Amino acid sequence: MKQLIINPGSTSTKIAVFEDESLVFEKTLRHSNEELSPYHNVADQFEFRKQLILEALKENDIKVESLNAVVGRGGLLMPIEGGTYAVNDRLIEDLKTNVKGEHASNLGGLIARSIADEVSIPSFIVDPVVVDELDDVARISGHPLFERISIWHALNQKAVARRAAKEKFGKDYNEMNFVVVHLGGGISVGAHKKGRVIDVNNALNGEGPFSPERSGSLPADELVRLCFSGKYTEAEIKKMIVGKGGITAYLGTNNAKEVSERAQSGDEKAKLIYSAMAYQVAKAVGEYAVVLDGEVDAILITGGIAYDKNFVQMIENKVKFIADVIAYPGEDELLALAQGGLRVLNNTESAKEYK
Repeated sequence: MKQLIINPGSTSTKIAVFEDESLVFEKTLRHSNEELSPYHNVADQFEFRKQLILEALKENDIKVESLNAVVGRGGLLMPIEGGTYAVNDRLIEDLKTNVKGEHASNLGGLIARSIADEVSIPSFIVDPVVVDELDDVARISGHPLFERISIWHALNQKAVARRAAKEKFGKDYNEMNFVVVHLGGGISVGAHKKGRVIDVNNALNGEGPFSPERSGSLPADELVRLCFSGKYTEAEIKKMIVGKGGITAYLGTNNAKEVSERAQSGDEKAKLIYSAMAYQVAKAVGEYAVVLDGEVDAILITGGIAYDKNFVQMIENKVKFIADVIAYPGEDELLALAQGGLRVLNNTESAKEYK
């Protein structure tokens, strides 16, 4: 089965063609600020990005007619359970209207559907960041005006959990219990129970461990006082939470590799902050192990920072009493999207309907 995979980012569009799970072609189409400046919002970039994709396929002698499906990165949709979704009219409508916010990933489903329809093949999205499988008890925050929201690295976490279940245990993901940690610009820690993520921190809007550029959970009283101090605008405070928080706020960089090198070279502040991030991740692993009643088959660590063996070791030293720690450095989103589409094409799963 041959699939075209489309993963739009803010200044690039990653595309790939897979034959089953084998990569046939991959390219990153980069978009300069000058190229994007004529477009007032992300949705306006639709035709521009689509044409670049079609030109890249033509230049590499890949005919759209040879494809069996097109898979796009899932965008900011209404909360849905995990899985592979057929791109239907309702999904298209919500992506166009930015029902849950504007983001480049919203273009994934839009472009996938448009290209697929031209040759009468199916189009899909897979495990978008809004996947919500939380138990009802996990939604309670502590005040009825505040409900915990599920925004996390669903695509990579679920792909790694499926991989570990198959490769390490010879079982199906739906038979396993994992605590999965994604270490990137944001950090998410999820409790995977028999194929459902029953609790996970909101990795975007201020919850869980701090990360290279996000503050994570902050002391509520101090945050309230800062908000009403008159020193900062709402936008500035939001930027402290996401974008200029975490390691960036402490050390002036969001480059975890650089901070690791500084720590190993004797920079005591860098060492403290980097260790504190690992400490907070380890605490979160313990928290989500409790959610699973201590029945944890393995702790899986993935994402870009997982390439740093020292950082992974700091976490492992604190959590290895819970379960074995298995690292899967990086994140192969293109393959994860292809695998999601392939499961439907091979009738391993049925495509879900977005409602």
